[in-house]
Amino acid sequence: MNITRRAAFAATLAPLAAPALAQDAWPSRTVRIVVPYAPGGGTDVTTRALAEAMGSRTGHGFVVENRAGANGVVGTEAVARATPDGYTFGAQTSTHIMARQLVNLPYDPVTDFQLVSLMARYPLVMMASNRAPFQDIRGMLEQARNTPGGMAQGTSDAQSSFAARNFAKRANIELNEVPYRGSGAYLADLTAGHLPMAWGSPATARALVQSGQIRLIGVTSPERSPFLPDVPTLREAGVTGADFIGWFGLLAPARTPTEITSKFNQALNEIIATPAMRERYASLGNEFAPMNLEQLATLMREDDARWIAAAREGLITRQ
Repeated sequence: MNITRRAAFAATLAPLAAPALAQDAWPSRTVRIVVPYAPGGGTDVTTRALAEAMGSRTGHGFVVENRAGANGVVGTEAVARATPDGYTFGAQTSTHIMARQLVNLPYDPVTDFQLVSLMARYPLVMMASNRAPFQDIRGMLEQARNTPGGMAQGTSDAQSSFAARNFAKRANIELNEVPYRGSGAYLADLTAGHLPMAWGSPATARALVQSGQIRLIGVTSPERSPFLPDVPTLREAGVTGADFIGWFGLLAPARTPTEITSKFNQALNEIIATPAMRERYASLGNEFAPMNLEQLATLMREDDARWIAAAREGLITRQ
């Protein structure tokens, strides 16, 4: 082989070598994390905490971009269509896969993404207005049974809607779901006494609970949350089958190199395990749930089957 042919051969290998070098150096520039919801919610707060820690760890910025719209579809589609180079990720909740049972999506929630990390798992909480005429779940059940036409319960997204409907079905009571566009709206009505109860994440309820403006009377985890030890489970009130554990996760576009997603997964698991982050998680009511990439792929498939079954039961309906 003469020098000219060697040079030509090396040139053909250059495009193949460049991505490998880029992957080894990841991240070498700012990483964008798209949160497809408005600022201030549980997904946004959790994502920002981890983005800040990743930035400190790597020396490169991890910038959170809020792109709300169409119940999370706008921002999530942007992630699905992004270049799979490890510089665009998306934050999501467990409603990501449920959404295909609700609306026609411009992407496939399973095959168009990789789940890179389970940032946290969390139960939902049943919140009650301080002006509501009940103090606990049993009192709420009695009030609902004595309210002609059913008592109102507020929701703000697909997972809280599922929890609300599932609870009413398992408790064999009539509750009228009032869907809000965001948790801020129902929290305002809850504190004002216009709404007796609502469902949401512990992170969403945290500030108002701490200030004494609302009460938590139930949690959807099978056992009491270690972060909410004084809040009884729905099971304790005799309502079985209404358990729910949601998750916050980071998604990458499909075909993002495994070298990058594996590195990101490991880094996040290590960050979440630190005492400082565990303390921060405790303040948000989040639980640490480390998983590797293979376990995360299994979780997505299991969630898909779960929401198909829920749709068959009428617990989630197409909008």
